[in-house]
Amino acid sequence: MKKRFPFSLLFFIFLFPPTLRSVAQDHQVRFTDVTRQAGIDFRYTFGDTIYGNILESSGSGITIFDYNNDRLPDLYMLNGTYLEGISDPSGKVFQNTRNKLYKNNGDGTFTDVSHKAGVDDPAWGMAAGAIDYDNDGDVDLYVLNYGPNVFYRNNGDGTFTDITQKLGLAGPDKLNGFPKWSIGVSFWDFNGDNRLDALVGNFLAFDPDYVSPVTPGMMPHPSEYKGQATMLYQQQPDGRFTDVTKKYGLYFPDSKCMGLTIYDYDKDGDLDIFQANDHQLNFLFRNDHLIFTDVALASGVAANSHGVGTGSMHGTIGDIDGDGLIDILVSDLRYGALYRNTGNGIYEDITEKSGLAGALAGKGGWAAALFDYDNDGDLDIFIANGTAEELILQYPLLLENDGHGHFRNAGPEKSPYFSTKRSGRTAAIWDYDNDGDLDIIVSHIDLQATPALLRNDGGNLNHWLGLKLKGKRGEASAIAARVIVEYGNKKQVLINQWSTSYLTNHDPRVHVGLGKNNTVDKITIIWTDGVRETYPHPEIDHYLEIKEGKGIIGIY
Repeated sequence: MKKRFPFSLLFFIFLFPPTLRSVAQDHQVRFTDVTRQAGIDFRYTFGDTIYGNILESSGSGITIFDYNNDRLPDLYMLNGTYLEGISDPSGKVFQNTRNKLYKNNGDGTFTDVSHKAGVDDPAWGMAAGAIDYDNDGDVDLYVLNYGPNVFYRNNGDGTFTDITQKLGLAGPDKLNGFPKWSIGVSFWDFNGDNRLDALVGNFLAFDPDYVSPVTPGMMPHPSEYKGQATMLYQQQPDGRFTDVTKKYGLYFPDSKCMGLTIYDYDKDGDLDIFQANDHQLNFLFRNDHLIFTDVALASGVAANSHGVGTGSMHGTIGDIDGDGLIDILVSDLRYGALYRNTGNGIYEDITEKSGLAGALAGKGGWAAALFDYDNDGDLDIFIANGTAEELILQYPLLLENDGHGHFRNAGPEKSPYFSTKRSGRTAAIWDYDNDGDLDIIVSHIDLQATPALLRNDGGNLNHWLGLKLKGKRGEASAIAARVIVEYGNKKQVLINQWSTSYLTNHDPRVHVGLGKNNTVDKITIIWTDGVRETYPHPEIDHYLEIKEGKGIIGIY
């Protein structure tokens, strides 16, 4: 049970005007590291203890999903392992390190069920996409690896079955002459046939024997390797997936994808692709009736404000200034980029004027999230940091939004975690205890190797609303649906998209902070198939399960 306000502080807040009340309340939000007491004993390995190549520097992902349909978000953490010919021989003690699935017990603790569930994959895991691909009511798991990918079908009894070969989703053995290196997947229905398709991002052609002539004593720079193509897989009527990348003009064999974000950026009724690339210009593929055109340069999101294609990690989307338009935050290894949507297909880089450039400079930003940690109705930022080429620790960041898209570093006020240097890579935002405020879990690749589960204490003193969306025929028409929440004189616009951070799938529920507003006038959902539905005066401070065509089918 989380601590509530002491009476004296409640009396103080009652006496003072609203502005001081909000400041006092904000000071009550704290993040408490509860990793050990929660029973999360994960240790990350990159195959040995010598930080020497780009595979070891990249980290592994976190996926949040409810694998057993008990309405409690569970935790899947991916791991590296010892690889012959890549890892230092001393790393043989790390052979057979595996991914871990932690079952949420509902009392603040977790149980490792990896082996029992059958998803303790021993490969070098990078990321995982959780989705109900066959619309049978339970969530399946697609694991993306350095090497063959694996698709696990959820059997509905707490176990999974490997059906990769049946679906055709292992991926090619090699791309550009070296083992395939997948970094993530975005599921979507790209052609409107009500079947989920998969866009798999691949990184680069890693040659473990290559030594840089420029920096022979350090790992080679990503620009010294060839790339590997992102691949589009179309689901057929029999459930099998077919590679259609070239057919739809998305084949770029030397691209170096670090993250894929699928949403309708131009609000024309079809889904577009933002692809963050490593030390290349980013892609923004505009979808015009299944003709994909890269408009990143014209839209202003190809490079940062210095005109440079840096080590971009992922496109994190959200409305940072409350104007109803979806903006893009791109974390990278220099100082990041925040692109403000101007509403006409053009983005303005506001990294400097938003206060982000100074906060991010030199940190080495990896996973980033836009989320409302204090439920005050605007989106704040979390970023996990760490230097890429060397194992240099950095401070993680919690950046608070002033409501107008300007940010300040509030982390050290909120938790000792933000005053401790680590080498962070991936991070997921979730409400693991279903109490209405958003918690954080971070994976680190430093030799300490422990994750950090940061429980949000106090964010639920403001009102909130959570939404779990299901399309008419499953996930297809729910992914990237637009959600509009109206209350008082305010309107929030959100996207139902949880694959929006480096190697990460966040809590798949849409979370809305409402501040002191104790009612919502209406929720409008524009489903991905174009259907528009309105739900007046919903209950707040609860999670609502909404099914297209059926309305609210569950409240908890």
